[in-house]
Amino acid sequence: TGAIGLYNIGQSCCLNSLLQVFLMNRHFTGILRRITVPPCALQKRRNVPYQMLLLLEEMQCGKQKAVSPIDLACCLSVHRVKLFVQYDAAQLFLTLWNLVMGQMKKPELVEDLSCLYTIHIQEHLACQKCSSETKRNSSMLTLPLPVLDSKSHMLKTLEDCLQYFFHPEELTGQNMCFCEQCGRKTPFLQSMKLVHLPQTLTIHLKRFCCEKSAYIHKLSHYLPFPQELDFNTVLTEKQCQADDNEKAAWQYELFAVVAHSGSTSYGHYCAYIRSLTECKWYCFNDSEVCQVSWDDVKCTYGHSNLHWGETAYLLIYMKRHPQ
Repeated sequence: TGAIGLYNIGQSCCLNSLLQVFLMNRHFTGILRRITVPPCALQKRRNVPYQMLLLLEEMQCGKQKAVSPIDLACCLSVHRVKLFVQYDAAQLFLTLWNLVMGQMKKPELVEDLSCLYTIHIQEHLACQKCSSETKRNSSMLTLPLPVLDSKSHMLKTLEDCLQYFFHPEELTGQNMCFCEQCGRKTPFLQSMKLVHLPQTLTIHLKRFCCEKSAYIHKLSHYLPFPQELDFNTVLTEKQCQADDNEKAAWQYELFAVVAHSGSTSYGHYCAYIRSLTECKWYCFNDSEVCQVSWDDVKCTYGHSNLHWGETAYLLIYMKRHPQ
């Protein structure tokens, strides 16, 4: 099953959880197995994809209940990823992905890795006076979904968060933009339209909130997320910029949940991952791995009165019918 734990080498629970999510994804490991092996020992020690491959092979070939990620951690430290510090899982995910991407030597693997994770959107900015509009294509690795609306009201479901993220925003008053056609600042309508979704979709629930006092606190309120997610039923036609073939592939199944327990100053991460070979859920808590039920995963929905409880922070979905 590949359900092997990773020893905590000192505040490495965040790294361990993300490594499990990467290495339990057979689409990612399929790319990893095709990398070019560095020619000398020094390059091998400094190469993140190669060290991830060695760790994967140790996890799959060994008979231990857990293995140590120390060699990979030392490799990451060469690239200024500090050891023995607390990390934000969303930030560390981007750091790991960029390091792997940057050290892939084969252009076809770079393209495959990009296709596996990259989200494409189109940003629209329309003047409300003359209707002139500018468009810009952009990409992102995660969908950073707010869990509060503009009035600090709690959004109730993941679908609500997606709707709010793609909802147009009026730029008025101090937020007005300069319109070249009108020759002055005018009200604008800013919106994002979804163009393409990848095979592996990573959603970042923005549960760490910064107040005006610069104090960061954790939003632990109840926010359910589905096992199956169809973007065609969540977003409207105006929120999409894609053809029918693209939209037909926008049906997803939940693959993993990276959950955080504790506060902003002290916390712990673990990962709930659905084995793609067995279709069973496992909890990866550093060196401890156990099979769990969907009801156990639902315990990460959150609870307003349990600020130290386990709360979903990253949601990883996979396409049900990859093209």
